[in-house]
Amino acid sequence: MAAALLAGALALTLASARGAETATPNDAARFLAGLPPAADSPLAALATSSAWQQHAKHFDALFGRVQSAELAKIAAFSRAQLSDKHDTMLYMFSGPDFLYPTAFFPSASTYVLSGLEPVGDIPQLAALKRAAVDGALQHLENSLNSILSFSFFITHNMKTELSGGQVYGTLPILYVFLARTGKTVHDVSLVSLDEAGDLKSADEPGYKAHGAAPGVKIVFSDGDHPNQTLYYFSTNLADGSVERSGFLTFCDRLGSNDDSLLKSASYLLHSGGFERVRRFILDHSATIVQDDSGIPLASFDPKKWRLRPFGRYVGPLSIFAQYNQPQMARLFRDANAPPLDFGLGYRWRTNESNLLIAEKIAPGTAEAEPTHTATPHSPAPHAATNRHDKSKEAKSRGTELAAEGPPRPRRKKAETSQRGLFGCRGVFPFCSAD
Repeated sequence: MAAALLAGALALTLASARGAETATPNDAARFLAGLPPAADSPLAALATSSAWQQHAKHFDALFGRVQSAELAKIAAFSRAQLSDKHDTMLYMFSGPDFLYPTAFFPSASTYVLSGLEPVGDIPQLAALKRAAVDGALQHLENSLNSILSFSFFITHNMKTELSGGQVYGTLPILYVFLARTGKTVHDVSLVSLDEAGDLKSADEPGYKAHGAAPGVKIVFSDGDHPNQTLYYFSTNLADGSVERSGFLTFCDRLGSNDDSLLKSASYLLHSGGFERVRRFILDHSATIVQDDSGIPLASFDPKKWRLRPFGRYVGPLSIFAQYNQPQMARLFRDANAPPLDFGLGYRWRTNESNLLIAEKIAPGTAEAEPTHTATPHSPAPHAATNRHDKSKEAKSRGTELAAEGPPRPRRKKAETSQRGLFGCRGVFPFCSAD
Protein backbone atom coordinates (compact mmCIF):
# COMPACT_ATOMS: atom_id res chain seq x y z
CA MET A 1 0.00 0.00 0.00
CA ALA A 2 2.80 2.40 0.93
CA ALA A 3 4.61 1.60 -2.32
CA ALA A 4 1.45 2.24 -4.32
CA LEU A 5 0.89 5.58 -2.61
CA LEU A 6 4.50 6.57 -3.23
CA ALA A 7 4.26 5.67 -6.91
CA GLY A 8 1.06 7.68 -7.26
CA ALA A 9 2.58 10.69 -5.58
CA LEU A 10 5.63 10.46 -7.81
CA ALA A 11 3.44 10.31 -10.92
CA LEU A 12 1.51 13.38 -9.80
CA THR A 13 4.74 15.22 -9.11
CA LEU A 14 6.12 14.42 -12.57
CA ALA A 15 2.85 15.43 -14.23
CA SER A 16 2.79 18.69 -12.30
CA ALA A 17 6.41 19.41 -13.24
CA ARG A 18 5.63 18.72 -16.90
CA GLY A 19 2.64 21.08 -16.76
CA ALA A 20 4.77 23.81 -15.21
CA GLU A 21 7.56 23.39 -17.79
CA THR A 22 8.33 26.62 -19.60
CA ALA A 23 8.33 26.65 -23.37
CA THR A 24 11.36 28.10 -25.12
CA PRO A 25 10.94 31.58 -26.63
CA ASN A 26 11.24 30.08 -30.10
CA ASP A 27 8.51 27.52 -29.43
CA ALA A 28 6.27 30.25 -28.00
CA ALA A 29 6.89 32.42 -31.06
CA ARG A 30 6.12 29.59 -33.47
CA PHE A 31 3.02 28.54 -31.56
CA LEU A 32 1.56 32.06 -31.55
CA ALA A 33 2.43 32.45 -35.23
CA GLY A 34 0.51 29.31 -36.15
CA LEU A 35 3.66 27.30 -36.82
CA PRO A 36 4.25 23.94 -35.09
CA PRO A 37 6.52 24.02 -32.03
CA ALA A 38 9.14 21.34 -31.41
CA ALA A 39 7.73 17.86 -30.85
CA ASP A 40 9.03 17.75 -27.28
CA SER A 41 7.73 21.23 -26.42
CA PRO A 42 5.12 21.58 -23.66
CA LEU A 43 3.11 23.48 -26.29
CA ALA A 44 2.95 20.52 -28.68
CA ALA A 45 -0.27 19.20 -27.12
CA LEU A 46 -1.93 22.64 -27.36
CA ALA A 47 -1.08 22.74 -31.06
CA THR A 48 -3.39 19.75 -31.64
CA SER A 49 -6.55 21.67 -30.71
CA SER A 50 -9.05 22.63 -33.40
CA ALA A 51 -8.76 26.30 -32.39
CA TRP A 52 -5.00 26.33 -32.95
CA GLN A 53 -5.34 24.42 -36.22
CA GLN A 54 -7.84 27.01 -37.45
CA HIS A 55 -5.55 29.81 -36.27
CA ALA A 56 -2.63 28.27 -38.16
CA LYS A 57 -4.62 28.01 -41.41
CA HIS A 58 -5.77 31.61 -41.03
CA PHE A 59 -2.23 32.93 -40.55
CA ASP A 60 -0.92 30.71 -43.36
CA ALA A 61 -3.34 32.40 -45.75
CA LEU A 62 -2.79 35.95 -44.47
CA PHE A 63 0.99 35.85 -44.30
CA GLY A 64 1.23 33.99 -47.58
CA ARG A 65 -0.68 36.81 -49.26
CA VAL A 66 1.36 39.55 -47.56
CA GLN A 67 4.61 37.77 -48.41
CA SER A 68 3.83 37.52 -52.12
CA ALA A 69 2.10 40.89 -52.53
CA GLU A 70 4.41 43.06 -50.42
CA LEU A 71 7.30 41.60 -48.44
CA ALA A 72 8.97 39.63 -51.23
CA LYS A 73 8.75 42.69 -53.48
CA ILE A 74 10.14 44.97 -50.76
CA ALA A 75 13.04 42.56 -50.27
CA ALA A 76 13.77 42.70 -54.01
CA PHE A 77 13.54 46.51 -53.92
CA SER A 78 15.97 46.55 -51.00
CA ARG A 79 18.50 44.41 -52.84
CA ALA A 80 18.30 46.66 -55.89
CA GLN A 81 18.13 50.09 -54.27
CA LEU A 82 19.66 49.84 -50.77
CA SER A 83 23.11 48.45 -51.36
CA ASP A 84 24.79 50.48 -48.60
CA LYS A 85 23.24 49.12 -45.40
CA HIS A 86 24.41 49.77 -41.85
CA ASP A 87 24.60 47.95 -38.53
CA THR A 88 21.89 49.85 -36.64
CA MET A 89 18.35 50.28 -37.90
CA LEU A 90 16.01 52.82 -36.22
CA TYR A 91 12.25 52.71 -36.69
CA MET A 92 10.54 55.49 -34.74
CA PHE A 93 6.73 55.42 -34.30
CA SER A 94 6.80 51.76 -35.30
CA GLY A 95 4.89 49.96 -32.61
CA PRO A 96 5.56 46.22 -32.91
CA ASP A 97 5.89 46.33 -36.72
CA PHE A 98 8.93 44.15 -37.41
CA LEU A 99 7.72 43.00 -40.84
CA TYR A 100 8.83 46.07 -42.78
CA PRO A 101 12.21 46.86 -41.20
CA THR A 102 13.39 43.28 -41.71
CA ALA A 103 12.18 43.40 -45.33
CA PHE A 104 13.95 46.70 -46.09
CA PHE A 105 17.02 46.11 -43.90
CA PRO A 106 17.40 42.35 -43.35
CA SER A 107 21.07 42.38 -42.32
CA ALA A 108 21.05 44.98 -39.53
CA SER A 109 22.86 43.87 -36.40
CA THR A 110 20.54 45.88 -34.14
CA TYR A 111 16.95 47.01 -34.66
CA VAL A 112 15.41 49.65 -32.39
CA LEU A 113 11.63 50.04 -32.53
CA SER A 114 9.49 52.38 -30.44
CA GLY A 115 5.85 53.20 -29.79
CA LEU A 116 3.33 53.96 -27.08
CA GLU A 117 1.97 50.42 -26.80
CA PRO A 118 3.02 48.45 -23.69
CA VAL A 119 5.61 45.71 -23.93
CA GLY A 120 3.60 43.20 -21.94
CA ASP A 121 5.09 40.20 -20.21
CA ILE A 122 6.91 37.17 -21.55
CA PRO A 123 4.00 34.80 -22.28
CA GLN A 124 3.96 31.62 -20.21
CA LEU A 125 1.66 29.72 -22.53
CA ALA A 126 2.25 26.27 -21.06
CA ALA A 127 0.86 27.45 -17.71
CA LEU A 128 -2.40 28.79 -19.18
CA LYS A 129 -5.71 26.99 -19.48
CA ARG A 130 -6.76 26.08 -22.99
CA ALA A 131 -9.54 28.70 -23.01
CA ALA A 132 -7.04 31.44 -22.18
CA VAL A 133 -4.73 30.26 -24.96
CA ASP A 134 -7.59 30.26 -27.46
CA GLY A 135 -8.49 33.78 -26.38
CA ALA A 136 -4.88 34.90 -26.89
CA LEU A 137 -4.89 33.54 -30.44
CA GLN A 138 -8.07 35.46 -31.20
CA HIS A 139 -6.59 38.67 -29.78
CA LEU A 140 -3.56 38.23 -32.02
CA GLU A 141 -5.70 37.84 -35.11
CA ASN A 142 -7.63 41.00 -34.27
CA SER A 143 -4.47 42.96 -33.44
CA LEU A 144 -2.79 42.05 -36.73
CA ASN A 145 -5.85 42.70 -38.84
CA SER A 146 -4.94 46.24 -39.90
CA ILE A 147 -1.23 45.82 -40.64
CA LEU A 148 -1.85 42.70 -42.70
CA SER A 149 -4.56 44.57 -44.63
CA PHE A 150 -3.30 48.16 -44.84
CA SER A 151 0.44 47.86 -43.91
CA PHE A 152 0.09 49.92 -40.71
CA PHE A 153 -1.25 49.53 -37.19
CA ILE A 154 -4.26 51.45 -35.94
CA THR A 155 -3.39 52.99 -32.60
CA HIS A 156 -6.90 53.14 -31.13
CA ASN A 157 -7.61 49.48 -31.94
CA MET A 158 -4.18 48.40 -30.75
CA LYS A 159 -4.70 50.00 -27.36
CA THR A 160 -7.83 47.90 -26.93
CA GLU A 161 -6.41 44.63 -28.25
CA LEU A 162 -3.07 44.78 -26.44
CA SER A 163 -4.24 45.83 -22.99
CA GLY A 164 -6.32 42.83 -21.97
CA GLY A 165 -5.98 39.10 -21.44
CA GLN A 166 -3.18 37.01 -20.01
CA VAL A 167 -1.10 37.30 -23.19
CA TYR A 168 -0.89 41.02 -23.89
CA GLY A 169 1.31 43.82 -25.16
CA THR A 170 3.58 44.08 -28.17
CA LEU A 171 5.80 41.10 -27.36
CA PRO A 172 3.39 38.43 -28.69
CA ILE A 173 3.11 40.35 -31.97
CA LEU A 174 6.88 40.61 -32.24
CA TYR A 175 6.99 36.86 -31.65
CA VAL A 176 4.59 36.28 -34.54
CA PHE A 177 6.51 38.51 -36.95
CA LEU A 178 9.84 36.94 -36.04
CA ALA A 179 8.55 33.42 -36.55
CA ARG A 180 6.67 34.23 -39.74
CA THR A 181 9.75 35.84 -41.28
CA GLY A 182 11.77 32.70 -40.67
CA LYS A 183 13.70 33.85 -37.62
CA THR A 184 14.80 31.66 -34.71
CA VAL A 185 14.34 33.32 -31.31
CA HIS A 186 17.21 32.54 -28.96
CA ASP A 187 16.68 34.78 -25.96
CA VAL A 188 14.10 37.26 -24.67
CA SER A 189 14.51 39.57 -21.69
CA LEU A 190 12.51 42.45 -20.31
CA VAL A 191 14.59 45.63 -20.05
CA SER A 192 14.18 49.27 -19.13
CA LEU A 193 16.02 52.54 -19.68
CA ASP A 194 16.65 55.10 -17.01
CA GLU A 195 16.81 58.82 -17.70
CA ALA A 196 20.54 58.56 -18.43
CA GLY A 197 19.87 56.03 -21.20
CA ASP A 198 21.39 53.12 -19.27
CA LEU A 199 19.88 49.73 -20.13
CA LYS A 200 18.93 47.36 -17.32
CA SER A 201 17.63 43.81 -17.66
CA ALA A 202 14.98 42.39 -15.35
CA ASP A 203 17.58 40.26 -13.57
CA GLU A 204 19.96 43.18 -12.94
CA PRO A 205 20.10 45.59 -10.01
CA GLY A 206 18.48 48.90 -10.86
CA TYR A 207 15.87 47.42 -13.21
CA LYS A 208 12.47 49.10 -12.99
CA ALA A 209 9.51 47.51 -14.73
CA HIS A 210 7.99 50.96 -15.18
CA GLY A 211 11.19 52.88 -15.77
CA ALA A 212 11.65 55.87 -18.02
CA ALA A 213 11.31 53.61 -21.07
CA PRO A 214 10.34 49.97 -20.46
CA GLY A 215 11.22 47.59 -23.24
CA VAL A 216 12.20 44.14 -24.42
CA LYS A 217 15.40 42.76 -25.91
CA ILE A 218 15.17 39.82 -28.31
CA VAL A 219 18.17 37.95 -29.68
CA PHE A 220 17.39 36.03 -32.87
CA SER A 221 18.98 34.69 -36.04
CA ASP A 222 17.95 34.09 -39.63
CA GLY A 223 19.01 30.55 -40.53
CA ASP A 224 22.73 30.11 -40.02
CA HIS A 225 23.43 33.84 -40.15
CA PRO A 226 24.92 35.66 -37.13
CA ASN A 227 22.70 36.61 -34.22
CA GLN A 228 20.81 39.89 -34.43
CA THR A 229 19.19 41.97 -31.68
CA LEU A 230 15.77 43.59 -31.64
CA TYR A 231 14.78 46.21 -29.06
CA TYR A 232 11.30 47.56 -28.59
CA PHE A 233 10.72 50.45 -26.16
CA SER A 234 7.40 51.80 -24.98
CA THR A 235 8.06 55.52 -24.89
CA ASN A 236 6.64 58.92 -25.79
CA LEU A 237 8.71 60.60 -28.52
CA ALA A 238 7.12 64.05 -28.18
CA ASP A 239 9.23 67.03 -27.16
CA GLY A 240 9.18 67.41 -23.40
CA SER A 241 8.87 63.66 -22.89
CA VAL A 242 11.61 62.14 -25.03
CA GLU A 243 14.26 64.17 -23.18
CA ARG A 244 13.36 62.42 -19.92
CA SER A 245 13.15 58.87 -21.21
CA GLY A 246 16.81 58.20 -21.96
CA PHE A 247 15.71 56.71 -25.29
CA LEU A 248 17.65 59.01 -27.62
CA THR A 249 20.74 58.73 -25.42
CA PHE A 250 20.55 54.95 -25.74
CA CYS A 251 20.16 55.22 -29.53
CA ASP A 252 23.06 57.68 -29.72
CA ARG A 253 25.37 55.14 -28.06
CA LEU A 254 24.63 52.66 -30.84
CA GLY A 255 26.35 54.97 -33.34
CA SER A 256 25.63 57.84 -35.70
CA ASN A 257 25.66 56.08 -39.06
CA ASP A 258 22.28 54.38 -38.99
CA ASP A 259 19.50 53.34 -41.33
CA SER A 260 16.05 54.76 -40.49
CA LEU A 261 12.56 53.79 -41.57
CA LEU A 262 9.51 56.06 -41.25
CA LYS A 263 6.11 54.83 -42.39
CA SER A 264 2.53 55.81 -41.55
CA ALA A 265 3.91 58.24 -38.97
CA SER A 266 0.85 60.51 -38.79
CA TYR A 267 2.91 63.44 -40.16
CA LEU A 268 4.05 64.01 -36.59
CA LEU A 269 7.50 65.03 -37.77
CA HIS A 270 5.88 67.83 -39.78
CA SER A 271 4.70 69.40 -36.53
CA GLY A 272 6.43 71.54 -33.95
CA GLY A 273 5.94 68.93 -31.24
CA PHE A 274 8.59 66.41 -32.40
CA GLU A 275 11.53 68.61 -33.34
CA ARG A 276 14.00 66.73 -31.12
CA VAL A 277 13.31 63.37 -32.75
CA ARG A 278 13.33 64.88 -36.24
CA ARG A 279 16.78 66.42 -35.65
CA PHE A 280 18.06 63.19 -34.15
CA ILE A 281 17.03 61.11 -37.16
CA LEU A 282 18.58 63.61 -39.58
CA ASP A 283 21.80 63.80 -37.56
CA HIS A 284 22.22 60.05 -36.98
CA SER A 285 21.01 58.52 -40.23
CA ALA A 286 23.12 57.64 -43.24
CA THR A 287 20.00 56.45 -45.08
CA ILE A 288 16.34 57.25 -44.45
CA VAL A 289 13.57 55.30 -46.15
CA GLN A 290 10.18 56.92 -45.68
CA ASP A 291 6.81 57.69 -47.12
CA ASP A 292 5.54 61.27 -47.18
CA SER A 293 4.25 61.01 -43.58
CA GLY A 294 7.84 61.03 -42.30
CA ILE A 295 10.25 63.96 -42.32
CA PRO A 296 9.03 66.86 -44.49
CA LEU A 297 10.96 67.39 -47.70
CA ALA A 298 11.95 70.94 -46.73
CA SER A 299 13.93 69.58 -43.77
CA PHE A 300 16.44 67.87 -46.07
CA ASP A 301 19.36 70.16 -46.88
CA PRO A 302 20.10 69.51 -50.60
CA LYS A 303 23.81 70.01 -49.89
CA LYS A 304 23.74 67.13 -47.40
CA TRP A 305 21.20 64.72 -48.83
CA ARG A 306 20.70 62.91 -52.12
CA LEU A 307 17.00 62.17 -52.64
CA ARG A 308 15.58 59.35 -54.77
CA PRO A 309 11.78 59.16 -55.13
CA PHE A 310 9.83 56.03 -56.04
CA GLY A 311 6.17 55.44 -56.74
CA ARG A 312 3.55 58.12 -57.07
CA TYR A 313 2.91 61.12 -54.84
CA VAL A 314 -0.81 61.95 -54.86
CA GLY A 315 -0.81 63.95 -51.62
CA PRO A 316 -2.06 63.00 -48.16
CA LEU A 317 -5.49 61.70 -47.29
CA SER A 318 -7.94 64.56 -46.88
CA ILE A 319 -7.71 64.39 -43.08
CA PHE A 320 -4.03 65.29 -43.47
CA ALA A 321 -4.54 67.84 -46.23
CA GLN A 322 -2.57 70.49 -44.33
CA TYR A 323 0.56 68.39 -44.86
CA ASN A 324 0.40 68.42 -48.64
CA GLN A 325 3.85 69.15 -50.09
CA PRO A 326 3.95 70.83 -53.53
CA GLN A 327 7.73 70.38 -53.43
CA MET A 328 7.24 66.63 -53.15
CA ALA A 329 4.95 66.61 -56.18
CA ARG A 330 7.59 68.50 -58.18
CA LEU A 331 10.35 66.15 -57.03
CA PHE A 332 8.42 63.06 -58.12
CA ARG A 333 7.47 64.69 -61.43
CA ASP A 334 10.89 66.11 -62.32
CA ALA A 335 12.73 62.92 -61.33
CA ASN A 336 10.26 60.77 -63.29
CA ALA A 337 10.03 58.55 -60.20
CA PRO A 338 10.20 54.82 -61.01
CA PRO A 339 7.02 52.93 -60.09
CA LEU A 340 6.64 50.73 -57.03
CA ASP A 341 5.21 47.23 -57.41
CA PHE A 342 4.08 47.13 -53.78
CA GLY A 343 1.94 49.36 -51.58
CA LEU A 344 2.55 50.72 -48.11
CA GLY A 345 1.55 53.56 -45.80
CA TYR A 346 -1.76 55.38 -45.66
CA ARG A 347 -1.91 55.31 -49.45
CA TRP A 348 -1.59 51.55 -49.35
CA ARG A 349 -2.86 50.93 -52.86
CA THR A 350 0.06 50.08 -55.12
CA ASN A 351 -0.50 52.82 -57.68
CA GLU A 352 -0.84 55.48 -54.96
CA SER A 353 2.08 54.62 -52.66
CA ASN A 354 5.19 56.77 -52.46
CA LEU A 355 8.65 56.12 -51.09
CA LEU A 356 11.65 58.40 -50.68
CA ILE A 357 15.23 57.22 -50.15
CA ALA A 358 17.36 59.95 -48.60
CA GLU A 359 21.09 59.24 -48.57
CA LYS A 360 23.49 61.46 -46.68
CA ILE A 361 26.32 62.83 -48.81
CA ALA A 362 29.67 61.95 -47.27
CA PRO A 363 31.75 64.97 -46.24
CA GLY A 364 34.38 65.87 -48.79
CA THR A 365 32.56 64.35 -51.75
CA ALA A 366 31.13 66.39 -54.58
CA GLU A 367 27.76 67.85 -53.75
CA ALA A 368 24.81 66.35 -55.52
CA GLU A 369 22.67 68.44 -57.79
CA PRO A 370 19.79 69.80 -55.72
CA THR A 371 16.78 67.58 -56.16
CA HIS A 372 14.39 70.14 -54.76
CA THR A 373 14.37 73.74 -53.75
CA ALA A 374 14.18 74.01 -49.98
CA THR A 375 11.98 76.69 -48.57
CA PRO A 376 11.66 77.78 -44.94
CA HIS A 377 9.59 75.20 -43.15
CA SER A 378 7.06 76.24 -40.57
CA PRO A 379 5.79 73.19 -38.71
CA ALA A 380 2.05 72.83 -38.82
CA PRO A 381 0.37 73.27 -35.44
CA HIS A 382 -0.19 69.53 -35.06
CA ALA A 383 0.85 69.36 -31.43
CA ALA A 384 -1.31 72.31 -30.50
CA THR A 385 -4.53 70.82 -31.86
CA ASN A 386 -7.17 70.94 -29.14
CA ARG A 387 -9.24 68.00 -28.02
CA HIS A 388 -12.33 69.06 -29.98
CA ASP A 389 -10.36 69.33 -33.21
CA LYS A 390 -8.74 65.94 -32.60
CA SER A 391 -12.11 64.30 -32.18
CA LYS A 392 -13.47 65.96 -35.31
CA GLU A 393 -10.44 64.99 -37.39
CA ALA A 394 -10.43 61.42 -36.12
CA LYS A 395 -14.09 61.03 -37.04
CA SER A 396 -13.49 62.39 -40.54
CA ARG A 397 -10.56 60.09 -41.05
CA GLY A 398 -12.55 57.03 -39.99
CA THR A 399 -15.19 57.95 -42.56
CA GLU A 400 -12.56 58.35 -45.27
CA LEU A 401 -10.97 54.94 -44.77
CA ALA A 402 -14.33 53.24 -44.44
CA ALA A 403 -15.20 54.60 -47.89
CA GLU A 404 -12.10 52.91 -49.29
CA GLY A 405 -13.37 49.50 -48.30
CA PRO A 406 -11.30 46.56 -47.09
CA PRO A 407 -8.49 45.69 -49.48
CA ARG A 408 -8.71 41.94 -48.96
CA PRO A 409 -11.30 39.45 -47.73
CA ARG A 410 -10.80 38.49 -44.12
CA ARG A 411 -12.12 35.83 -41.84
CA LYS A 412 -15.27 37.09 -40.22
CA LYS A 413 -14.18 36.58 -36.64
CA ALA A 414 -11.05 38.67 -37.20
CA GLU A 415 -12.87 41.58 -38.85
CA THR A 416 -12.64 44.98 -37.21
CA SER A 417 -15.45 47.49 -37.27
CA GLN A 418 -14.72 50.42 -39.58
CA ARG A 419 -16.35 52.81 -37.15
CA GLY A 420 -13.74 55.00 -35.54
CA LEU A 421 -10.99 53.22 -37.44
CA PHE A 422 -8.79 56.28 -37.11
CA GLY A 423 -10.01 57.22 -33.65
CA CYS A 424 -6.55 57.53 -32.12
CA ARG A 425 -6.06 59.30 -28.83
CA GLY A 426 -3.33 60.71 -26.63
CA VAL A 427 -0.09 62.18 -27.89
CA PHE A 428 -0.59 60.44 -31.25
CA PRO A 429 -4.02 61.72 -32.23
CA PHE A 430 -4.09 59.94 -35.58
CA CYS A 431 -3.29 56.48 -36.82
CA SER A 432 0.40 55.87 -36.95
CA ALA A 433 2.76 53.00 -37.27
CA ASP A 434 2.66 52.76 -33.53
